[in-house]
Amino acid sequence: MRKEYTCIICPNGCGMEAEIEGVRVIDIAGAGCPKGQEYVEQELTDPQRNIATSVLVENGILPLVSVRLTKPVPKARIFDVIQAVKQIKVVAPVKIEQVVIENILGLGSDVIATKNVSAK
Repeated sequence: MRKEYTCIICPNGCGMEAEIEGVRVIDIAGAGCPKGQEYVEQELTDPQRNIATSVLVENGILPLVSVRLTKPVPKARIFDVIQAVKQIKVVAPVKIEQVVIENILGLGSDVIATKNVSAK
């Protein structure tokens, strides 16, 4: 079976066409680097995604702080992770790389702040 993919590993976003047999890549065209094939193989066996969002800040000069995961989580758990992040608030001051949620949902990834937010 032929399947189309857009690689999300780097900003190039290579459009690839892969010949797939089960969970094996038989042939791939359009990958700008070896990471393209790795991406397709991962998508077939264990799709992962990274998430960036924001969290409410109490007593901060800004109402929100941007956050991201320290490593990708299973694609099937994205909405669970977002729901867990939506439930929390942090109190200013917030420091860049501060852990906001440790080991979210037991998935081995921390939610960290990506900017500083001073207190009022």
